[in-house]
Parts: sequence; structure tokens; C-alpha cells
Amino acid sequence: MDLTQSLRAFQRVVELGGFTRAADSLGLPKASVSTAIQQLEARLGTQLLHRTTRRVRPTADGQAFYQRSLDVLADMEELQGMFQTEDRPLRGRLRVDMGSGMARMFVLPRLAGFLAAHPQLEIELSATDRLVDVVREGFDCVLRGGHPQDSSLVARTLGAMRIVNCASPAYLAARGVPRSLEALGAHALVHYVSTLGQRPAGFEYHDGTGYRLQPMAGAVTVNNVEAYHAAALAGLGIIQVPLLSVRQALADGQLVEVLPGLVAEPMPLTLLYAQRRHLPLRVRVFMDWLAELLAPHLDPLPVR
Repeated sequence: MDLTQSLRAFQRVVELGGFTRAADSLGLPKASVSTAIQQLEARLGTQLLHRTTRRVRPTADGQAFYQRSLDVLADMEELQGMFQTEDRPLRGRLRVDMGSGMARMFVLPRLAGFLAAHPQLEIELSATDRLVDVVREGFDCVLRGGHPQDSSLVARTLGAMRIVNCASPAYLAARGVPRSLEALGAHALVHYVSTLGQRPAGFEYHDGTGYRLQPMAGAVTVNNVEAYHAAALAGLGIIQVPLLSVRQALADGQLVEVLPGLVAEPMPLTLLYAQRRHLPLRVRVFMDWLAELLAPHLDPLPVR
């Protein structure tokens, strides 16, 4: 294994906390990764990793070497691609993450076209609603709705998703159509939380001066966007959801918009990626493609 491959193997071991997971992410035998690290340590004359039966973590020297290796590999990628233009083939693997609904409705139906334009690229697409660790899990970029929580990441905001309140016709036939905030006392909200056990936020609305939360009853709490939509379709309550995700269901009459004058704050849609001095061209091209793909479905960010 050459020095570049050894550096990549070391990075993955540090980020994933073990040889087995690092080897799996690189598509290499575990023994090859272990040997590469041993050769690195011998070459540098210092121990880079603390090894235990449960976890592998960097030593002080290892942590310093890891941080420097990020810049070194980024520089090497930039050197290798410095004369490359978008007219020349992009190579390598992209690891990206996004919500399951976004992947199903917008990205996967168009991904074949992107790969046809870049046939030497490979894409690992994680479609999950959990907040992944971009660095530790080795993602090139993630697409997320809401305000970014990790200030250590670079955020590229693509636009805003308008929120609508909606429910199924069967639910509204049984409960009535709410016409005011006060009427919500007789209704149920399908609650969405990122982690089960958290306290649901309630019904969000703008009262003319700012956004407020109205506590609401509801028998069902979910932690997955697909389940959130399914619960509304099943007549389990009202949901507050980006319009782009339910536009077809509204057009088909599967869902009905309610209280259009009492809606939640528009949700920013953001691409997040790790701080790097040089971003590989394949990542930049993919993010530009995502931005162009989603632009027709997004509004400008509201002025604060």
C-alpha cells in the first residue's frame, strides 16, 4: 500500500474508531489496513493509535498527524485535478446522505442521468432522517432541512421550503375542518421528533409578530419523515410539512391543506460538508447538480 493509501486508511481508522469498519468503508481486508498503520508508525517513529479490544483512538501524536493528513490528502487531490475541467471525466466515489423522502422523490429518479454524464463516478447514498456525523462517517456532503446545528461544517444553503398544514379527507370528515387557532383544541397533531422520547414541539404558526408554538394533543409520534406522511394519509392527525414533499398528495386529493394563514417558518435546505481548503471537483460538481435539481422547488430564504 503506497503512502497516499496508507494515509487514507489511517484517516478512516481514526474517524470510525476501528480497523474493521475502516476496512469495510475502503473495501480492503482488515489485515491490509492494520499493516498500513503499523508501517506508518514505523516510518514516523511514533505510536499513532491506542488499541483496545473495544475501540481504537488516536494518541496525541496521532491526533496531530490526523489533522495534518487531512490537508495533505486534500492538497494531493487538488494537484491531481488542477488541470481537470468539467469536460473531462470525473472519477472516484462520492458518499452522500439525505432524508429518505428527498432521496425517493427528487434525487433517485434523476440520478441515472447524472451518472450517465459521469460514468466513472460511484455514489454511496445514505437515505436516513438521523443526523449523521459527516466527518466520522466519511460523508462528502449531506443534504438537510432545518437550521444547521454543527458550526464546524461548511453550510451551503440552497433555499427555503415553504411549510403547509395538511390532513387527510377522512380525518377532516371525522373531526371537522379547523378554521382558527382556537379550533385546534378539538384536533390531533401527528408529532415528529428526531429521537423518540423527546418532547414534541407542538403546532408552529406566525401570529403577526413572530413564530409561536401551540401545544396540541396527538396519539402518534414518529421519528421518520416517511412515517410522518403515512400517518397523515392514514387519518391520524394534522402534519406540518414542506410543500414540496406533499404537493402531489395535495393535487391528488389524498391530503387537504388547512389553516393556510397559520403556517410554520419556512425551512432552509442546506448542503453541509467538512471544512477543507480544497474540495474535490467531483464533490463540487455533485453539489452543483443537486442545487440545480432542487432550485425549482425552493423559495428564496426569508429576510430576517
